Amino acid sequence: MKFLDLCKVYIRSGSGGNGCISFRREKFIEFGGPDGGDGGTGGSVWVEAVDGLNTLIDFRYQQHWFAQNGQGGMGRNRTGKDGDDIVLRVPVGTEILEEDEETVVADLATLGDRVLLAKGGNGGWGNLRFKTSTNQGPRRANPGQEGVERTLWLRLKLIADVGLVGLPNAGKSTFLAATSNARPKIADYPFTTLHPNLGVVSADGREFVVADIPGLIEGAHEGRGLGDIFLGHVERSAVLLHLIDGTSGTLIEDWQTICDELDAYGAGLSDKPRVTVLNKIDALDDEERAFLKEELEAAGARDVMLMSGATNEGVTEVLRALAPHVQARRAADRPADPDAEEDGSWQP
Repeated sequence: MKFLDLCKVYIRSGSGGNGCISFRREKFIEFGGPDGGDGGTGGSVWVEAVDGLNTLIDFRYQQHWFAQNGQGGMGRNRTGKDGDDIVLRVPVGTEILEEDEETVVADLATLGDRVLLAKGGNGGWGNLRFKTSTNQGPRRANPGQEGVERTLWLRLKLIADVGLVGLPNAGKSTFLAATSNARPKIADYPFTTLHPNLGVVSADGREFVVADIPGLIEGAHEGRGLGDIFLGHVERSAVLLHLIDGTSGTLIEDWQTICDELDAYGAGLSDKPRVTVLNKIDALDDEERAFLKEELEAAGARDVMLMSGATNEGVTEVLRALAPHVQARRAADRPADPDAEEDGSWQP
């Protein structure tokens, strides 16, 4: 299944049915009169965050979503049938944007979130509604209200606890494959990862979700390489895991490049907690490891950790360093329960 995180849809709610002009004409009925019914209400367009989806690929093949129109009123005071609603089922984390791609209509960040995008038109009144003491036989009825047409953008931002960032070939996919059941593509050339991957990792019985996004290069915020369009998938994460290739000859420049791109992107990424890790240490001896770590810390990186995703050296320690940040975010997002006891236990 292809990954798609941005698409345009055209929606239209149903129009209301027209009111009916009708009169009783039964034989042997001494007093007739108007009996035209009201039109039915048009169907509405909803969007709902559901489980089991992680891409918007369904909207690539169906971009037009039109709700059913209401049925017109009928004689004998019969109201027309209401039009059926339609529901756009999207993955959790989907944002609904106006046609300008900037104005946020809704953010479905929680499973079960449901938002009305276009309300169906009201049905028109039949002539029975206009009967008065001075107008016993009205010959007028209201037309149904027109439906609402909108052009919207759907943008998916994956829900993950940890966001992996780094230059291409920094070892992000190798780390994800080593710590979870995810099987991202791994190769010895840049931009192996072309779309985000999710994996569930475990550390000391604590589980959390890690998002691996395509690598950034200098000028990504200007559209170079694959650009920074995938950084939206780590906006919701509790902590960023910044991986640096320990075999690179431009270690400090590599670290600074990612820091600059996060600052240029904005959206609060530069303010998120960050764990900096020197990766691929299996290719370095002890003296080189200590020297490169000191260089990074001297340049401004805090508490640099050492790891090798290929040999699993230091991986457990890195996961343990990430877990408190994830736990703190979940505790902050959890509704306060005054009756709950503080036991410090992990709540996944």
